[in-house]
Amino acid sequence: MALNSDPPTSTPPTPGRSRNMAAIKRRDTKPERAIRSLLHAAGRRYRVDLRLQLEGARPRPDIVFTRARVAVFVDGCFWHCCPEHGRQPGVNGGYWGPKLERNVARDRAADEALAAAGWEVVRVWEHEAPGEAVERIVAAVDGAAPASRVARTG
Repeated sequence: MALNSDPPTSTPPTPGRSRNMAAIKRRDTKPERAIRSLLHAAGRRYRVDLRLQLEGARPRPDIVFTRARVAVFVDGCFWHCCPEHGRQPGVNGGYWGPKLERNVARDRAADEALAAAGWEVVRVWEHEAPGEAVERIVAAVDGAAPASRVARTG
């Protein structure tokens, strides 16, 4: 039996890094709060972090307009592999690479499930200007965008 001297690839490399990554919030991030604040100021009311029960999927959009059937996701550049700012970590790629790939695959599956159920999906990158993101969201809520399209800018 050969012993592998490499550290296991299923855990973060150090306890400090593990604490750091565990402290990153899943909801109420700074970009999400900025967008919600602008939406609220514009008189738009929404649900936050609502898990939707769809056939074969249970997506959890960051912002949901239930009546208009618009689901908004505010994606972090690192966690969702932004083509402009996302990067592969230099350390412990065996752990982070597959994890980030699963995030992107889960995003695509959620988009497809929501579109199949008649929802419009708006994805916003964390680096987008909140005002521009809100304009896209309001347009979707007001029905200016086609219901079957996944709207995302980079």
